[in-house]
Formats: sequence, C-alpha cells, structure tokens
Amino acid sequence: MQELKQKYDWKMTQLMKAAKSGTKDGLEKTKIAVMRKVTFLHRREAPGDSDEEDTGFLEVTVSDMKHPPPELGPMPEGLSPQQVVRRHILGSIVQSERSYVDSLKRILQDYRNPLMEMEPKVLSARKCQVVFFRLKEILQCHSMFQIALASRVAEWDSAEKIGDLFVASFSKSMVLDVYSDYVNNFTTAMSLIKKACLTKPAFLDFLKKRQMASTDRVTLYGLMVKPIQRFPQFILLLQDMLKNTPKGHADRLSLQLALTELETLAEKLNEQKRLADQVAEIQQLSKSISDRSSLNKLLSSGQRQLLLCETLTETVYGDRGQLIKSKERKVFLLNDMLVCANINFKGQLEISSLVPLGPKYVVKWSTALPQVQVVEVGQESGTYDKDNVVIHNAGAKRHVPAGQASHNKVYLGPPRLFQELQDLQKDLAVVEQITLLISTLHGTYQNLNMTVAQDWCLALQRMMKVKEEEIHSANKCRLRLLLPGKPDKSGRPISVMVVFITPNPLSKISWVNRLHLAKIGLREENQPGWLCPDEDKKSKAPFWCPILSCHMPAFSSKALDLQLGTAVHNPVQSSLLGFSAVSTSLPQGYLWVGGGQEGAGGQVEIFSLNRAVPRTVKSFPVASPVLCMEYIPEGESVEFQPSKEQPSTSPHPTVCLGLQDGSIMVYGSVDTGTQCLLTCKSPGTQPVLCLKHSPEFLFAGLQDGTVAAYPRSNGGLWDPLAHPTRLAVGTGPVQALLTLDETLWASCANHVTVLDATSLRTQQTFEAHPDAEASVTHMIKAGSGVWMAFSLGSSIRLFHTETLEHLQEINIATKTTFVLPGQKHVRVTSLLICQGSLWVGTDQGIIVLLPVPRLEGIPKITGKGMVSLNGHSGPVEFLAVASSTLAPDVLKGDQEEEEEAEEEKPPDLVDPQPREMRKKGILLQYRLRSTSHLPGQLLSVREAPTGAPAAHTEEDGSIYEMADDPDVWVRSRPCSRDAPRKEISSVAIISGGRGYRNFHPESPRRGGDADSALLIWQVPLTL
Repeated sequence: MQELKQKYDWKMTQLMKAAKSGTKDGLEKTKIAVMRKVTFLHRREAPGDSDEEDTGFLEVTVSDMKHPPPELGPMPEGLSPQQVVRRHILGSIVQSERSYVDSLKRILQDYRNPLMEMEPKVLSARKCQVVFFRLKEILQCHSMFQIALASRVAEWDSAEKIGDLFVASFSKSMVLDVYSDYVNNFTTAMSLIKKACLTKPAFLDFLKKRQMASTDRVTLYGLMVKPIQRFPQFILLLQDMLKNTPKGHADRLSLQLALTELETLAEKLNEQKRLADQVAEIQQLSKSISDRSSLNKLLSSGQRQLLLCETLTETVYGDRGQLIKSKERKVFLLNDMLVCANINFKGQLEISSLVPLGPKYVVKWSTALPQVQVVEVGQESGTYDKDNVVIHNAGAKRHVPAGQASHNKVYLGPPRLFQELQDLQKDLAVVEQITLLISTLHGTYQNLNMTVAQDWCLALQRMMKVKEEEIHSANKCRLRLLLPGKPDKSGRPISVMVVFITPNPLSKISWVNRLHLAKIGLREENQPGWLCPDEDKKSKAPFWCPILSCHMPAFSSKALDLQLGTAVHNPVQSSLLGFSAVSTSLPQGYLWVGGGQEGAGGQVEIFSLNRAVPRTVKSFPVASPVLCMEYIPEGESVEFQPSKEQPSTSPHPTVCLGLQDGSIMVYGSVDTGTQCLLTCKSPGTQPVLCLKHSPEFLFAGLQDGTVAAYPRSNGGLWDPLAHPTRLAVGTGPVQALLTLDETLWASCANHVTVLDATSLRTQQTFEAHPDAEASVTHMIKAGSGVWMAFSLGSSIRLFHTETLEHLQEINIATKTTFVLPGQKHVRVTSLLICQGSLWVGTDQGIIVLLPVPRLEGIPKITGKGMVSLNGHSGPVEFLAVASSTLAPDVLKGDQEEEEEAEEEKPPDLVDPQPREMRKKGILLQYRLRSTSHLPGQLLSVREAPTGAPAAHTEEDGSIYEMADDPDVWVRSRPCSRDAPRKEISSVAIISGGRGYRNFHPESPRRGGDADSALLIWQVPLTL
C-alpha cells in the first residue's frame, strides 16, 4: 500500500507541474494522440456494488489559498478589435468555469456531506453513493483544469493560447470515464431521489430546506444536471474563440483540435444519455403491463429499441365530423411495433418542483408495425380495399349496425372538404357555360359582360385553390393511422382509424418519416444492415444506421454493357408533393447517373427522387463515356465581372458533364427540358477526369496533368469561345479537384497543388503520400480538414486545410476483414462525407462508415465505425449524396398562417357586409375595384344612386367565406408560436457499382448480378 501511495504521489506531483507550467507539452502529446484512435469508455461496475469503487481515482484537495481561481487582469492598451473580443471570450470561460466548480462544491457540501453525516440517516450510505456517484472525481478534474487555466490567464497578453490546454485537460481517459459513469447513472440517481421523496418525508423536507436556504433557489436536480450541460457550453465558447482567431495564429490549430475533442466527448455522452432515457421509458412502459402478457415479454427481451415517443392528442369524431372527445396519449414507436398508452400522473405533485416526475402508463393498444398505415385526408381510396375492409372510427359509438351500407363512409377530421371542392369544380363548369352564353348577348351592360364573367371564373378557381390549401393544412398536424381490428361476424377484416393531433407540423413529419423508415428497417436486407466491429462483431439495430431503402439497375437499357462513371443530385423543390409524401420520399429533385462503354458511346440516366423509390424520367446517349459530373446551382453570383446588360449568373441550375473524348457538355435541368445549353472541347481534346466550379470559373482536370479554367460569360454560363486558361499541375493525370474557400486543390500523382481560385496562381505544392506511385484519387473536405484516398494501398489520410499538416491515417483493410476475412489488399475507390459520417467505398464492393465530427474542428476519425452488409459485386464506382431542404411554409401551423394573413391585409379595404350576413353564402370576389368604367348600362334591380358611380369593393382580404358551424368544420389544434421556425433536411446516400451483393454469411445473395446497380440509403429526417 505504501508503494502504491508513493506511486500516486509522484503522479500527482507530475500532474501539478504540468498544470502549473501551463501544459506546454499538451499540443505535441495531442498531435501524437490524434494519429492513433482512442477507444471510448470502458464500462465500470455499477455504483454502490463495490466498496472499492473509487480505486484508480486519487482524491486531491485543491486549496483556494495555494491555488487561487483564475483572474483576468486589466486590459492593456493598443489591442486590435479581434484581440479585445478574444479577451472577453476568455473572461466568459473563466467566469463560467468558476460558476460550474462552485455548483459542484455546493452539491457535495450542502447535500452529500450532510446526508452522509446525518443521524438518524434519511438516506443510507449506499444510496448516497449511488445518487452522488462520480461527482467528487468530476470536481477534481475541473479543479486541476482551473489551476492550469489560472496560469494561462496570467500569461494571456503575451502568449494568447488556450486551445492546447483544453485538449490536454479533456482528452484524458479519466475525464471520459468519470463523465461517462455520471451520465450512465443519472437516470438511476433521479429515480432514487424521486422514490425517497415519496416514501421519506424527512428527506423531502431536507431538500426543501436546502433549496430555500440557497440564494438562487436552484434545486438539487438543477445542480446535478449541470455536468450534462457542461461540454455543450464549452463548445459554444470555443466556437466563438475560433471565429475570432485569424488564420496563421499560433492558437488556431489547437482550438480546432480542442473543438473536435469536446464535440466527440459531448456526442458520446449525449448518445449514452439517450440510451439510458430510452431504457428508462421502456422499463416504465413494461411496469404497466402484467408480467404474463406477451407484450411484457417482448419489451423485457432487450431486443426492442425506442425510436420515438411523444404525447399526442387522440381525437374522436362523430359521423358528421363533429369532435366528440379528445384525450392526451403517450405513443411509443418501437423498432417493430407501435404502442399507445394512457397517461396517469398519480402521486404527490408537490415534489415535481424538486425532481422531474415520470408518469405512469396504462397500455391502451399495441400493434405490429407492418400492419400500421398512415392515411392522409383525401388519400383513402388507394390505401385499402374498400369492398372488403370495414373502417370504424376508434372511440366513436357505432349507432349504425355494421351490416348497413353507411358504415364505409366515416367523416374524419375536416369533413366534406372534398365534397365542397367537387361542388366548386361543378360550379366552375356551370359558370364557364354561362360565360359562353354571355358572349352571345347583343346588348352591352356594365356588370354583365365577358370581363365580369371571367372574374367569376377566376374567383372560383381561387376558391378551389384555397380549398386545396385547407385540405393541405388539415393534414399538417393530423396523424391518421389505420390499425387492424378484430374481424366482424361475417369474417371481413375490420380496420380501426385512430386520429392523433401532433403538437406541431414538425412532429407530424417526424412521425410519418420514422414510421416509414422503421418499416423499411424490418426488411431482410436490413436485419442486420451493418456490422459494428467495436461491439465484438455484434450488429447494431438498423434504425440508428442509414437504412438501405432500395437497390435497382443503374441503366434502363439492358442491351448495352454499360459501366458506371459518376452521379450527381440536382435538387428541385416540388410544390406538388403532399405533406406525407414529403416525409416518406427521397430528397426532392433528380439524380443524374452517367457512364458508358470503354471505346464506345456514353449514356446518361435521370431518375426522379420525388417518391419512395426512384423512377427513370429520361435517358439519352452521349458521344463518349461520362467520366465526371458537376451540379451548378441557380444564380451563383459572379462578383468580379458585373455586367449592366445581363446579370452574371447562371439563369437556371445546370449539370456539367465531362467526357472521355475531351468534351464538356452543359445541360439545363429536367424541369426546363434537359436541353444541351453548350458544348466545348478541352485543350488538346484530353479526357476530362474531374470537374469543379467556383463563382468565376469552371475547372476541368485533364489527363495530361493540366487544369483548364473556363471563365463565365455575361449570360452566366461558361464561354465556349473564350480559350480556357491552362494551369500546369504535373505530368500525370489530374484525378481530383477540390474548391476550398478561395483556393482550388488539384492532385497529380502523389502531390497536391493549391491554386488561387481567382488569380489562378499557384500558392504551394505538398506531398500527400510518401510513395510516388500512390496517386491521389479522391479529396473530400469536412470542417478544417481534407480526407484523401490513393490509387495504391488501403489507407486514407487527413490533412489540415490551413497548415497542410498530415494529421491522421486510417487503414480501411482493418474494417473490411470483418466481412471478407483474409482479404488484405484493399483499395479505396470512392469517398463521401455526410452528416458526421465518412463513407468509404472499396474495390471489393464493401462500404465502410466512419464517424467524424460535424463542427469546424479537425475531422479526425473518433470511433471504430461500421461496415455495410449490403454492397456491390465489383468496385464501388461512386458515392453521391442527395439532400434537400423542405420549404419553410410546409412547417407553418394554422395560427401562424392566420396571423401572417392578417399582417398582409391591405389597410384600405373595407368589409361590404356584416359578418353575420356573409355566413349564409359565398361572395365571388371581383378582381376589379369597379365596373363603372366599362361600357353599357348597369344591369341591376335597384337603381344606382344619382351622381354616384356603382362600384364593387373588394373583400377584406379573404377571398371566400366558409360556414362557421362547429359541427361542420373542426380545426386542428394551433401550433405553438414559441417554437422557432426550423428547416428540415432530407438526405439519401447513393452508391454505384457492378451488381448488388449481400455480405451476410447466411445470405443467399452472396454472389450478385453483373449489371451496374444503384444502392440507396436513407437516414431519418434531420429536424
């Protein structure tokens, strides 16, 4: 023991020295640490199970006298504005850290210590250990950080460095371990406190007194949740610091590394918290079911994952569509079933202010996921067989016997909207006939002529549009589910319609999307879809990974043996898509796929993605195989070349094709007829291997080692007549181009040349691989780094975008051996970065997924990743991403639309009739303010007042008036105004290669076919 104590004393002395000297070697150590992968947390035994639970953590008391907290001195004169801002951010870091450490001390001094010393004990020593597990160690970590921070603050004005201190302090395994243990234990600690509050009045009284005695009245829960929030706070402060740190500053790389370190830690702690909450919810749900029931066995098997749970309002409508009742339910979406439960808040609500109270559930119904169908208003006809399925409205009393004819017609939600729309369509047909009759009139009348009749037609068309928008709006927060019921006496299946109102449109979209993806996740190819080597070859459940939604031939022509070359997504917003179609379809727009036959012609195939499975919309041949494509969005401004006659922008989105015969072809988008807008040849008709664009130029990487830069013409397209600027990069082919800020990176052999994207001058060249034979084939940017793949070897390498330093190297072969053992010679054939994942395609057809940070830090690989069990029979020729953002108006709730409509009303319009009068009918509004200027006499029963022109005034901004009878029109619950307007991004990943192959050992499709195929993965909508 004495020897162990001496060893710890020596370690602590070293730590103190490192802290006092400001951890000068921190950055160097971190650079070494970045090159290797650090496996994440090893799970420790549960708190309270062992008396020796603190072994490995030495308790150190840091005295405030010996080590005063950091203090920022007075600001020196002559600082630049950026330095002043950086100093203020440092002040915020110091202040927030001091406040955090004080909160940790309060938990221990005001709660833990008195509870441990109290006689008689209101909480046993073992329970105290569980509740306050790892808090002492967290305090020690931050006390040490404060010592080091104090030394940095003292020398700030001379050194201005803090990034490496964060890296050195928070990359230690001790920090990871203690925070992980704390987060994993948090739910248990809270439930223990809740139970003690309910069963021990003395404990509840103790908590109340402590809260009242504190100056800020923060509860124990409020203090204990702070460690969970700490790293997101650090990340925000470091992001601010990085924004105000210029390129070339000594602190910049270390700040980026620190951001990566903290983001990785926060992500993993968030994931552990989410899993712990998920387990707690499932346990809470299973408590409400009898132990013998099959549902309880399913829930307690450990195989169920909770994908989504939310409180929704179930509504029941009568046969006329009137709202009969509504009640809040908790709905649980598990990976293979849907469960609905009543919520029961029983118990002492007085403790809810001290600790969050979890409700008790009573299961109402549960059903297998494949049998659940989402039915939108107006889409009933295609969802089920009306002749053989009886639909009952869940919860409504069935006044009509099941055998009678009226049972099929159940009005749900907004009733008769479709009937009203059909009535308007019929009325429009009648008015069109009246218009034809009016055209035959011999006389000329002011208010009965063709102009007025056309206004009637326009008004009816506008009302039809409004009616369609109402139907659309009715769907926004209304989730209608068709569930299987028990068959009736005649044996016909009965389906039960359940209607839920979601809190807002975002929630509705989320439910429909996750229900759709969970069903796809149950398909054979997704069971399992991925292999996770870090979990002892255990495969992860499919929902938390990208889900293979479909695999299909890449070309519609079977006659030709076409090889894939490239693909690109052309996003196009479709206003015609219904609300639910948006939630279940692939990202909106078109996927262009190019390829061809070696030595023969090429082929382009265009797929529409506005659906759950892509559909070919166009296919056309080109003169030579397509090697590369580049999508150029609409209206990218060209700042350096303003033209008064024409704006220097591309008028419409375009897709550029690079061909093997040296042609560059520019096509308009599908919506504008896919015309070939221009064609030009590369210098010396060299094969075009890669294309990239900047606002000023289109860059083409050529076979002979040069880059051709085509300038924009005044019309916004590239000028085919202007000779492109040729930039010599090397002697070998230019296989990869990358536009970064104001620079262009071009690869030739094992070197990369950095060029200025405006002046086209070479800035510098660096070696990307020590082997001269290993050519750079792919470059992809993320955060402050660029990942590169090579023609030789199985490694990918990471370089810093600013210093060009080599930061990390990963051998992909170590991942693929889990799927194909013994295959050591692997080559990377494609790279893609999307939503925190690096996708790597190999020559064996295997796809590897590696986690990378999403923020502005260094995109180093921080985990072991996953290997897809779905791949290709040959090399993965390309990986492409399709992403689109849903239009913001889709997310508006009814209330927001009403308020915006009110804001948009012209102030000078008056209401021609009292509202009571207008309820009885619909006023067809004229587009014209008056018909008095029209020729002819006024056709009216009443005589026009003398001297006053007869005028028809416009309505008060609303074009129509609906019946206001509540029995007829039931409005969905308005959305909360305080919810911030968010964007929803939809993402799919497409891989292309020879055939489809399933790598699962027991799969019958291990071989796969030889035709070029596309595999499409979907991820849940990002809300």
